[in-house]
Amino acid sequence: MINGHTCTRFCPNCSKEFPTIEAITLHLNSQSTCWPHEERPHQFPVPPGLRGSQSSKPSTTTGYCHPHSGYVFGVGKNLFDRLQDDQYNYRREINTYYPFHDEGEWELAKFLVENLTQAQIDKFLKLKWFHTRPKPSFTSKEQLLDWTDALPSFVPWKVSNLEFTGYKTTYPVQLIWRDALEVVKQLFSDPVFANHITFQPHVVNTGSQREYGDYMSADMAWKIQDYLPVGATQVPIILGSDKTPVTRITGGLEMHPLFITIGNIDSEVRSKATLRAWRCIAYMPVSKFRVHSDYQTILQARLWHKCVDLVCANLKVAASDGCFMPDPSRHIRYVFTPLIAHVCDLPEASMIAAVSKNVSPITMATQDKFGDGILYPPRTGKHTLQLIHEIAKEIDPWDLDKFQKAAKAAHLSGVHMPYWLDWSFSCPSVFLPGEVLHTLHKFFADHPLKWIKEIVGKTELDTRFITQHKRVGTHHFTKGITHVNQMTGREHRDIQRTIVASISGAAPPRFVRAIRTLIDFFYYAQNPVHSPKSLQSMVQALSDFHAFKDAIVEAEARRGKKGAKEDFFIPKLELLQSFRGTIERLGTLMQFSADMTERLLITHCKDLFARTSRRVNDFTEQCVRILNRQESMELFNLYALITSHGASLVNAINLEDEEVTTVNPALSWISRILPDEAYSVHGPRRVRNHFHKGILSGDALTAFHLTSTPDLKSLSPVDILTKYALVDFDHAVSQFIQRSSLSSGENTRWDHRHGRFYAWNKFRLQLHSAFQPRVIMPSRVIQSYPPSDLFPLGNCDTVLVDVTSDDGQISTRVAQVRLIFQPKVPRASNLVLPTYLSSPLLYIQYFDFVANPNDRPELAMWTVERSYVVDQHGKRYRRGGVVLLTDVTHAVELIPEYGEKVNKDISATTCLESYDRFFLNNFADKESYHTFSTEFA
Repeated sequence: MINGHTCTRFCPNCSKEFPTIEAITLHLNSQSTCWPHEERPHQFPVPPGLRGSQSSKPSTTTGYCHPHSGYVFGVGKNLFDRLQDDQYNYRREINTYYPFHDEGEWELAKFLVENLTQAQIDKFLKLKWFHTRPKPSFTSKEQLLDWTDALPSFVPWKVSNLEFTGYKTTYPVQLIWRDALEVVKQLFSDPVFANHITFQPHVVNTGSQREYGDYMSADMAWKIQDYLPVGATQVPIILGSDKTPVTRITGGLEMHPLFITIGNIDSEVRSKATLRAWRCIAYMPVSKFRVHSDYQTILQARLWHKCVDLVCANLKVAASDGCFMPDPSRHIRYVFTPLIAHVCDLPEASMIAAVSKNVSPITMATQDKFGDGILYPPRTGKHTLQLIHEIAKEIDPWDLDKFQKAAKAAHLSGVHMPYWLDWSFSCPSVFLPGEVLHTLHKFFADHPLKWIKEIVGKTELDTRFITQHKRVGTHHFTKGITHVNQMTGREHRDIQRTIVASISGAAPPRFVRAIRTLIDFFYYAQNPVHSPKSLQSMVQALSDFHAFKDAIVEAEARRGKKGAKEDFFIPKLELLQSFRGTIERLGTLMQFSADMTERLLITHCKDLFARTSRRVNDFTEQCVRILNRQESMELFNLYALITSHGASLVNAINLEDEEVTTVNPALSWISRILPDEAYSVHGPRRVRNHFHKGILSGDALTAFHLTSTPDLKSLSPVDILTKYALVDFDHAVSQFIQRSSLSSGENTRWDHRHGRFYAWNKFRLQLHSAFQPRVIMPSRVIQSYPPSDLFPLGNCDTVLVDVTSDDGQISTRVAQVRLIFQPKVPRASNLVLPTYLSSPLLYIQYFDFVANPNDRPELAMWTVERSYVVDQHGKRYRRGGVVLLTDVTHAVELIPEYGEKVNKDISATTCLESYDRFFLNNFADKESYHTFSTEFA
C-alpha cells in the first residue's frame, strides 16, 4: 500500500507480477534473478556538492547519501535509444540523416528552418543560383517543413476544448498542452544530462558546516525520501509560469505558458535556457468571460487551476504511486514525482496559493503585519483547504457572489479546487520559494531605489554613477540610473553593486546603513552554496534592516500619493522573512530564479511571433508546431552526429575531478568522444582556462594571461618617464632588484637604467570560484593604459597585491597598476636574467588603509587613501613600487568618497586620479563579497 493505494507491480525486466516493490527488489537480488549481473551498473554520477577539485588546497568536504534511495531495477532505453524506434530507423541505418541526402543537406535544412521565414525559404529555393547548380532534395518550403516535422518526436501536443457550464467566454477556450509525465520521462532519460544529474538525497559537510546547494542536498529531499518505498528515486518537479504580452497594441495578444524541469538536473544546467533542461508543457488559455468584472478574476483563476490539473494529472499519480522510468544511462528506476517548486511572480503566487492579495501566500502574515520583521507560521495547504471546505459546506462554490464574499472574509481568492490539492507532498508554503528576480531585484527597484532618489536627488545620484571608473566587463551607466523606467533584472543587480558606497555623504548614515543591510541580505541570499553560518549572516542582515528602517521614515523617503508614509506594508518585504527556511528545505534560491522563465517567455512566445503568419486566431497552434519542430531538430542533430561516427548512445559517467570551465552538457559529452566535432554544438562556450597555459601564482590559485606580443616592444626608462609620467620608476626598479636579490641570492649584471622594456596595456586575472573551488571563473581584465587624449591621466585599474616587507612579512595592499612590463634582453647578448626579472612585472602605486569596516558601520567597508612620499626637495608624489605580476591576488573596485556633492569637473576618465580617498567596494560582485566577508576579513 502506497499513500492509501493498494497496487501490484510488474518487474521492469521480465514483466512478472509482484505484490510490492520490496518483492521486486528481492526477486532482482535473488539467485534466479531475471537481470544478468554483467548488465548491472558500476558507476553513478557524483552529486555536485561532493565533486572534487584539482585545487592545491586540501578538501574538507565530506558527505553521505540516503541509504534507501536510488535503487536500479533493470535496464531499459534512454531517450536516444527510443529514437531508434522511429518508423524510418531502417532507412537511417543506411543514411543517418534521412530524409535528407547527407549531413550537408541536413545542415542547410536546419539553417533555413531556424533562421528564415517560410516566405524567405521559398525565395531562397527559387534563386537563379540553383539553375546551374544541384538543388537540395526538398524543392519547396512545404516539403522541407514536412520532412522536419517527420523527424522523431516523443510527446505530441494536444488541443482540449474547455468550458464552464453556465459561463460563456468571448472566444472558445482551448488548452494546448502535452502530458507532463511524458515530458519528464524525456528529460530524465536524456543522455546529455548523464553527468549532470543526481538520484539520491545527500548531506554535504564542509568542515563542521552543513552545506546547502541543489535540492537533493537540502532537508526536504531527505524528508520525502523517508516516506517513499525502499529504493525509490525522487524526480522533483519544478514548474514555472508567467503571463506575457506578445503584442503591445490595444487588445493585443497575451500568452500564459507553463514550463517544467526536474530537480535532479544540476541547477547550473537548469539556469541556462539554451541547454534544453526546461520544456514547455502547456499554453494556458487567456480567456475573457462574459460576466460582471467582479467575477472575471475568480473564473480566470479557476480555469487556470483546472488546466494545470489536467496537464499534470499523470504526474500526480506518479507522485502518489510511483512508476518505472529509465535514466540517461538506461538504468530503470522506481520514480516518484513530488512538486517542490513553482517559479512565478507574487501575484501569480497568490493565485496559486488560492489566497487574496492582502496576505502572504506562504505565511500567516496579513497586510498590516507586512514589514514588521517577524517570521509568521507557514500558511499550509492543509489550512487553506480546510477553510475552503468549511465555506463550501455552507455555500455552493459556483454561487460566485456569495462564495467570493465568504472567501474574501477568510483571506481566500475564491479558487475552490487548487491544482495542488491532491499532489502528494505538495504545500504552497514550501513549493512557492523565495524568488530572486522579483522578490529581490524588482523589489529593490520599486522601493529602496525610490527611497534613495528621494534623499540623494536624481541629478546627484546620476552624477555619482556617471563619474565612476569604467572597468572591463562591468556595466557603466553613462547616462545615470534615474531616467529609465523599465530596467532588466541584470541592470538592477548592476546598480546594487555600487549603490551603497555611491550614496555615502549624500544621505544620513543611518539611512545608508538601512540600505546597506538590505544589499547585504540580497548578496547572501544569492549564494550558490549556503551553510548555517552564511544563513545566520543573512538573517542578521535582514534583522539589522528592520532595526534601522526608521531612518527611512525619518528622512521621509518612503512616499505615496498622499505624501510621506510611515508603514512598510510591502508584500515582498514580508517574503524575505521566509528565505532561510526555504533554503534549508529546498536548497539555494538561485536554482529557482525567474530569470529562466523570463528568458523562456522570450524564446517560447515573443521570438516566435516573428516566425508565424501573425494571425491571432491560430497563433498558439503555429507556435506549438514551431517549438515541436525546433525540439525535434535539436534532438536529431545531436543524435545524428553521434550515430554517424559510430559512438555509443550512452554518455559514460565521468568520475575524474575535472575543473569546470563550461556548463554545457552536450558540449562536454561531444568534446570527450568527438573532440573534432565540438564546434557543431551550440550553447554556452567554455571559459578559457588560463590555468593550463597561463602564468600561475606561487600557490597555483591564481592564473594570469598576457598576450604573446607586447603592446610596446622597446621602451627605455626615459620613454617610460615621458609616456607614463612615472617619476620614480628608476628608483622603484632599483629597490625591487635589491630586495629580490637579497631574498633569492640571485645577483645580476643587468643595469635597468640603460635597459629596454616590453610593455602591455592589460592583463587577465583568473580565479577559482570562492564558493565552488572546482569552478573556474571567467578572467577579469586589468587595464594599465598610459595617458592619452581620452584618458588624460591614464586608464588604470586597481588590485589587491601581496607585498613582502624587508623583514619577510607579507601584507595585503590595495594598489593601482600603472605599468605592466618586462626587461628586454638583446638577441645578441649572452646575458641571463635572474628569475625575478624573467617574468612580467608591475609598477604599482599604493593606497593605505585608513579606516576599517567597524569605523564606518553604515558602510562596513575598508577606506583607503593614496599613499604619498615627499622627496628631499619637498616635492610630494605618489608612492610607487615594483612587484611581480604573480603577487596580485584579486581585482578590486574603488568608489570615491564623494562627500555631500560630486565635483562637477570629475568624469569617469579622471575619477580614480582626481580623488585621494576611496571606499574598497565589497559589493563589486558576489565572489568579491564572499572574499571580503571571509578570507579578507
